Amino acid sequence: MELGLVGLGKMGGNMRQRIRNAGHTVVGYDHNPDISDAKDLTDLVGKLTATDQPKVVWVMVPVQAIDPVITELAELLSEGDIVIDGGNSRWTDDTRRAAQLAEKGINFVDCGVSGGVWGLENGYALMCGGEAATITTLMPIFESLKPEGEFGFVHAGKVGAGHFTKMVHNGIEYAIMQAYAEGFELLEAADVVDNVPEAFNSWREGTVIRSWLLDLMVNALKEDTHLDKIRGYADDSGEGRWTVEAAIENAVPVPAIAASLFARFASRQEDSPAMKAIAAMRNQFGGHAVKGAEDPSYATPPIKH
Repeated sequence: MELGLVGLGKMGGNMRQRIRNAGHTVVGYDHNPDISDAKDLTDLVGKLTATDQPKVVWVMVPVQAIDPVITELAELLSEGDIVIDGGNSRWTDDTRRAAQLAEKGINFVDCGVSGGVWGLENGYALMCGGEAATITTLMPIFESLKPEGEFGFVHAGKVGAGHFTKMVHNGIEYAIMQAYAEGFELLEAADVVDNVPEAFNSWREGTVIRSWLLDLMVNALKEDTHLDKIRGYADDSGEGRWTVEAAIENAVPVPAIAASLFARFASRQEDSPAMKAIAAMRNQFGGHAVKGAEDPSYATPPIKH
């Protein structure tokens, strides 16, 4: 098949190579001319010359850039052509974008993509939403991207279902990583286990908590045994927030995912106001020592009633 691919960053660039490795033709466009096959979107669409298939353009750009790209593609593509949004879009935006393209007779597929920088070698998990006929047309591309074997691809449902599935996937990812992280901190703090990295390494076979994320944690510990080189700061891509919001809308309890999201917020506070409040209350009711802003040994005596 022939495919246009917009956005050749860490994910898009490797996806282009994996699709090419499977024998398909990919015309890539990126703002960086050194890695781009086309000078702009008009040039990209013009280079899609196959006459035995609709023109297909896969968009892999940051969330804030998706709408401008889709608006421009709506003017460049024709009836029957296909746009795939493979970015981390909010599922609620998919219906609007699909309707915008449908006015020109252009089909829309939302596709959550997981695999990160390892996708070129291992393949990408794909979670797609859209019309069945459109998904069928795109299967040669999806087959080239997914991991070998029977798993790694799902047609999750109508437009929006792909990104919703990927959102929940990322929410679960938050919680799993938080559990590993808390386990690491406890093992480090307890002064009982002599070799924390080897403890994690031992879990990689035969245990119920083995996973690829565990493998990656072990890799990180091999490079930095106590993670001394890393600041305890973790961003969130937005999908963890959206998962919690969707849970609230549907009255579904997700305490582990919510807690992992809030832990990321806490990681950004060098001097947590919440922890200040806790320290102050402990001091008030029990006389527990508190550290002053300037003197770490400073302690305020409790108020007597």
